[in-house]
Amino acid sequence: MAFSLAGCLTIPGWGVIRAEPSFDQTAGYILNIVRAFRTAYVLHVVEHARDAGLSPREDWKTDAHFLPLPAQFVKEAAEQVEGLEIGLISLTPLNPANRPRTDAEMTALLQLEKDRQRGVIGFVDGDEFKAVSADLALVRSCVDCHNQHPRAVRKNFQQWDVMGALVVRLKRRVEGEGQALPPEPPKRAPGLLEGPPPPPTITPPWVR
Repeated sequence: MAFSLAGCLTIPGWGVIRAEPSFDQTAGYILNIVRAFRTAYVLHVVEHARDAGLSPREDWKTDAHFLPLPAQFVKEAAEQVEGLEIGLISLTPLNPANRPRTDAEMTALLQLEKDRQRGVIGFVDGDEFKAVSADLALVRSCVDCHNQHPRAVRKNFQQWDVMGALVVRLKRRVEGEGQALPPEPPKRAPGLLEGPPPPPTITPPWVR
């Protein structure tokens, strides 16, 4: 008990050791936040704006009356983040750049398509830790946009289908085989309080 309490105390001159969340937890937090923002954008911005004559368009930057597609919204937001990569992947993407980059990403995406109830799948892939979360067709407009797009490879999506996945990629430190201990520091002369006491300069009166 004393040991655990000591780890929670802040003592002047001592470093405070804090628990560091695992890659799995960190990736899960990030994906949950991204998914929440994407869902809110689809349900409360895109769908609401349709009533005012605004619509999401792939070329949204060319007209102030257009909105970015949900996938473009995620990518634009992800570009504001440093130190990690957030994106979307799909087996049948409209943008070829959104294909899975590795076999591990492909395998994780296939697992999500088989079981949409799985929350987050995390895995190590080379020098990165990655996690994916299902990207669902939340509203009918998502389905229509993909099925009717001229570059669509698949044209039979239904609402609530897994259309792809949100992905987060985190760099991880790859440990080597170990390093030799550093050399011992050079010996120094003993300090004032470390050496023997100096001889007295004046003979005390009790010394005969």
